[in-house]
Amino acid sequence: MNASKIIVSGIQPSGELHIGNYLGAIKNLIALQNEEQNSLFLFVADYHSLSGDPVTADIKRAQIEQLIIDLVSLGIDPEKTTLFIQSHVPEVTELAWILNTLTPMGELERMTQFKDKSTHQKENINVGLFDYPVLQAADILIYDTSSVPVGEDQLQHLELTRTLARKFNSRYGDMFKEPQALLSPTPRVMSLTDPIHKMSKSHGSNSYIGVFDEPSITEEKVKSAVSADNSLFEKIIYSHSEVSAEESLEIIPSEKGRQNPEIETLIAGVKNLLTLYREFAPEQFKKLLAPEPVEGQTIIDPQSLRYGEIKKNLGETINNHFAPAREARKEITLQQAQGKQQLLDQIIKNGIAARAIAQKTLQEVKTKIGLL
Repeated sequence: MNASKIIVSGIQPSGELHIGNYLGAIKNLIALQNEEQNSLFLFVADYHSLSGDPVTADIKRAQIEQLIIDLVSLGIDPEKTTLFIQSHVPEVTELAWILNTLTPMGELERMTQFKDKSTHQKENINVGLFDYPVLQAADILIYDTSSVPVGEDQLQHLELTRTLARKFNSRYGDMFKEPQALLSPTPRVMSLTDPIHKMSKSHGSNSYIGVFDEPSITEEKVKSAVSADNSLFEKIIYSHSEVSAEESLEIIPSEKGRQNPEIETLIAGVKNLLTLYREFAPEQFKKLLAPEPVEGQTIIDPQSLRYGEIKKNLGETINNHFAPAREARKEITLQQAQGKQQLLDQIIKNGIAARAIAQKTLQEVKTKIGLL
């Protein structure tokens, strides 16, 4: 690819994708691949996935293949994006070992994601989970990366990558770029049933909407999402900055709301519902806004909200949005079942191209540090 800006990202194969994955990462990656100045490297992070709870070899293989199919069905184009499998580039683990020797233990002990993940897999707090950010740094640095799309929860990992690049360059001579964070406004999608927490498959099947859920299932899940009595809210403030494209929703409880012990959950539920409405039904969302914004803020009158109607519209628009992806997935799955391996052949070809870059980088690294 002839492009000036190399962008690297990875997605773990850990089961079905949900709309939080789509809005938080995949939608942005599709947009980035379609910008001519970008060269996008997107890998299936199978090495990283091994740090999670173990599954059988058959399940892991199925997860890897399904993620590839799902990404392509959603719009990732292997002809535009170097979509490949992380473990097809073993040089990345060699570089990770070298970077380990530059990484103080204290840096890894401070990682908030390690602390969070440790609480969710208390029986499997492994070294891979602890060392995850160093392998991630190797994933990034080995391709001479310019930018990395990240959410705020990944900024700490990227800063470690930048630190390791500086340390290596200082000790052994200029080698690595310090990749920049590519922050894009991504909505924080919460669980439908427990909206205090982020949407996750671990919270039960009704807590998330799978990208490839059947339409009737999506509609039922949306219908059961947390909403509230309008009398609990005084006003809802929608803020939008034309400069940064940042958007936010703030819900102010009424006197009655402040006395409700569940108000925090109810506010989170309504905010989540309106966030999804804004993302998937923007024109219908605009109809909820007051005609004239005041000082960059638009007020939504809580008394005007009809949650039954909102949920019905939301379920339909989500289904319509992903209808082409569902059809594409069926077609690709059928081709795979018939023994047509064009997609996987392309992924292997992309892996070879990515590995050629990685081999060159690793050879330069070894030369600089004095390995024969």
